[in-house]
Amino acid sequence: MTLLLYLLGILLALIGLVGALLPILPGVPILYAGLLITAWADDFHRVGLPTLLVLAVLAAVAWSVDLLAGALGAKRYGASRQAVIGTMIGTLTGLFFGLPGILLGPLLGAFIGELLAGTSAHHASRISLATWIGLTLGLLFKLALCFMMIGLFTLVWLS
Repeated sequence: MTLLLYLLGILLALIGLVGALLPILPGVPILYAGLLITAWADDFHRVGLPTLLVLAVLAAVAWSVDLLAGALGAKRYGASRQAVIGTMIGTLTGLFFGLPGILLGPLLGAFIGELLAGTSAHHASRISLATWIGLTLGLLFKLALCFMMIGLFTLVWLS
């Protein structure tokens, strides 16, 4: 049974890491679940509650970044409220259209939202680009946090 828990924990951690790249999967929660199951398989002897709490905080930050990155990128470059809402709607809607939707949904949402706010197509294009930059930076930050989670878990496990 312990071996099965270890295998499940490692499998979930790997799926979570892949899911951190693909917005279709809730990668960060799956990664955390994998680490938690791996700690549980050892009866929390090597990785205990303090470490799991730190990992939970890192996971919460990573998940929040994932949800807000595009909208914050758009807002940083002077996007209207409609563009920020459009970015969030485009992100959620894009999930139903696979990889093209994931890439284009937030951009189109910001563009349409900015046009609805009454700005020019040129300004709306700039806001869309800022949205893409925000999403890209958010993805990189989220991945860094995921690797920090794995690194911390491994460090505590081996010490």
